[in-house]
Amino acid sequence: MGDDLETLRSETLEALAQAQDHAAWDAIRVGVLGKSGRLTRLLKELGKMSPEERKERGQALNRLRDALNSAVETRGQEIAEAALEARLKSEQVDVTMPAPATSFGLVHPISRTIEEMTAIFGAMGFSVAEGPDIESQWHNFSALNTPDHHPARTEHDTFYLPSAEEDSPARVLRTQTSGVQIRTMLNEEPPIRVIAPGRTYRADHDATHSPMFHQCEGLVIDKGITLGHLKGCLIEFLRVFFDKPDLPVRFRASYFPFTEPSMEVDIGWSRQTGEIGGGTDWLEVLGSGMVHPRVLANCGLDPAVWQGFAFGMGVERLTMLKNGIPDLRSFYESDLRWLRHYGFSALSSASLAEGV
Repeated sequence: MGDDLETLRSETLEALAQAQDHAAWDAIRVGVLGKSGRLTRLLKELGKMSPEERKERGQALNRLRDALNSAVETRGQEIAEAALEARLKSEQVDVTMPAPATSFGLVHPISRTIEEMTAIFGAMGFSVAEGPDIESQWHNFSALNTPDHHPARTEHDTFYLPSAEEDSPARVLRTQTSGVQIRTMLNEEPPIRVIAPGRTYRADHDATHSPMFHQCEGLVIDKGITLGHLKGCLIEFLRVFFDKPDLPVRFRASYFPFTEPSMEVDIGWSRQTGEIGGGTDWLEVLGSGMVHPRVLANCGLDPAVWQGFAFGMGVERLTMLKNGIPDLRSFYESDLRWLRHYGFSALSSASLAEGV
């Protein structure tokens, strides 16, 4: 009777020693100790024996079961440890190797320039104002003292849209963000100090013009505002934006229907090298002036009490000058190679400190 138990012991131990993975080990465990295993069947046969035989046989089977359980558990741990060791070796990482290159998204130069403008003017106390892209002719032209015969109101310069109501004037895609200035003066009490960055639209398209582009306009309304405030504000902005504390800035007389007097603002640069602040040439970068009394009156402000100045600049133009971008059209071609070259890290936010 004991020979079959010894045979089962030796065969099981030999099979466990040869098992090299979890599947083989589990097959041996189930084949011996499972519900239909060899040892389980022997235990079930105890009921057919006499009491004397059952006692002796049962003790031997119990000792064998304990021994095989221990052997199976021990071998299972050895196989698991060996598998873990093999996995660690196959998945080990050489920490001295350089990290693989990862492609990150970049901030578009237009967005970056608007962030920089907002940071610089924000340090001067300006807040950001917004308005609709589709404007009434009154907000876009008439309130700004632009006469009906002005060239900007012709269809070859401005995009007109059907009117919202029958017999009402056609609406326009705003040609400038000056409409935001009008809305701000109508809705807020002075003093006012805002900038209005946003998209604008004009019927023009070449290497330096786009039918859709971005502007940033500014407006200051308060008592006792003079040309000195205007000049100081814009000189400071341009020198910080281009990171040139001694940047030459020139104000040149011009004409805009919504300011009086009006001035173009030029910066020093080199026509030969394109260097900002170098050479003896001048380059026009923005327009400005004192808010026209008629514009103040159109917005319900008394010109005898309130004065102000306004300015406007093309975001693309300043971006091209600062970053050496030669063609305006490349801003909107969605070329990832171009963006990887001229784009900015999203982890580097624009701040005033960058230009100081």
